[in-house]
Amino acid sequence: MPDAANARDHLTRFLLPRAGVRGVHVHLGETWRAIASSDDYPPGVRALLGEAAAASALFTGHVKVDGRLSVQLRGQHGLRTLFAECTSEGTLRGIARLAEGSNDVDGLGSLGEDALLAITIEGAGIGNREATRYQGMVPLDAPDLGGAFEDYFTRSEQLPTRILLTAGADHAVGLMLQKLPADAGDGDGWDRASALFSTLGAAELATTPAAELLHRLFHEESPELVGGRPLAFGCSCSQGRVEAMLESLGRSEAEAALVGGVATVRCEFCGQAYQFDAAGINALFTADRRPMEAPPGLQ
Repeated sequence: MPDAANARDHLTRFLLPRAGVRGVHVHLGETWRAIASSDDYPPGVRALLGEAAAASALFTGHVKVDGRLSVQLRGQHGLRTLFAECTSEGTLRGIARLAEGSNDVDGLGSLGEDALLAITIEGAGIGNREATRYQGMVPLDAPDLGGAFEDYFTRSEQLPTRILLTAGADHAVGLMLQKLPADAGDGDGWDRASALFSTLGAAELATTPAAELLHRLFHEESPELVGGRPLAFGCSCSQGRVEAMLESLGRSEAEAALVGGVATVRCEFCGQAYQFDAAGINALFTADRRPMEAPPGLQ
């Protein structure tokens, strides 16, 4: 297999043709460290955010995405919200926020019975085409995040799916298998591939390069690489998006943000600071401005 399959911060797509199974492997190193550096996350939250970041990249290797794909956890206990996003260009970002009074979370069970998992796909509008948006949601009934995503794909696509995720201080890694639609592969191909997948543990997934891992698990199935791409941290914040956000607040609230004559808006994802003085705020509401896309953020 090519060296690219062993590269860090890389997505690798593969097929097990005889079994009729497709798969995606994602390894995040520097990208994950950049995401995690936005806040001093406690261990439980950090682990969930890393797994969600790896998953968001995994799914862009499975679903055609022309814009961005995001994963979000919503709960009333422990974790208020968690958001991870991967774009079609291979850039990732993510953030998590604890519920008021919470110090950490202890797995999905600590998020409460009303916790939800959402996957959102947003396609960029091209020319006269409007941007598209699809969102699917499922309750968080599984014991871990990989199992929750397996439930999601079983319900939304009716295709057997296996997902293993792991995250540590320096890495976030994921592996996904899914049965190809229709009658691809031989009769017991999925059972064979799933049984081999079940032998994989989180420690082995975290420390084994993609090419070596695929050979170790599936060499009897003759795995074939079918594409991949590098991954990197990236944020979609911009001066224009921040201006559009301030305009959406209205003049009185935008002016109320002025402290010592300056309003500072800091992106929670990357830390970039955007500053506006009183004249700049006034210009937002007096100039003949073209509408701009509202800034993305926690939904």
